[in-house]
Amino acid sequence: MTVLAFGGASVDGALYSWVTGLARHTPHPVNTVIAAWSDYGLALFAVLMVAAWWRARRAGGVPRSAGEPLMVRALAAPVVVVVCYAVNSLVKSVFDEQRPCRTLHTVTVAACPAVGDWSFPSNHAVIAAAAAVALVLADRRLGLVAAPTAVLMGVSRVWIGVHYPHDVAVGLALGAALAWVLTLLADRAAPLVDRVAATRLRPLVTAS
Repeated sequence: MTVLAFGGASVDGALYSWVTGLARHTPHPVNTVIAAWSDYGLALFAVLMVAAWWRARRAGGVPRSAGEPLMVRALAAPVVVVVCYAVNSLVKSVFDEQRPCRTLHTVTVAACPAVGDWSFPSNHAVIAAAAAVALVLADRRLGLVAAPTAVLMGVSRVWIGVHYPHDVAVGLALGAALAWVLTLLADRAAPLVDRVAATRLRPLVTAS
């Protein structure tokens, strides 16, 4: 049985309206770029995860304490993101929060999602934050790119009008917290890297 979410408009509807109003007065080419980023920017996190795996693979010859957990975390990153997305989907099914563009009847940059496509928490924010934290723990240098990028993804979802700010804030927090726990738990799979390195799949985990 689902329950109605708290009224999103009463939480930060005024801030949402201010942001979408600002977007309406922004030049169309700028909004086009922001909308494209909001729709397709998650692909950047996939590229960064591939880069983290490649960098961990090249570091495969270093001692276990420094190298193998990084490979485990790099390999676990996409799994962590999928699990975070699945958990958030369950949360969204409990909090039936209507999209702000429907509740407030606001003119937005993006088309308003269909009725029943719930707003809280933001899937994009959860995925972006989960990927960013997984990357920070797997490769700090790439994580420094991913972290601000995740925030920009969240902001873009409000800008184009499909989420309240609290949808994004909770989504970022939820994705980050879950990813942190799941990535650290993934370290327990380090012995599996040993076994893989002793098979024909060795090139998957080390370049040495």
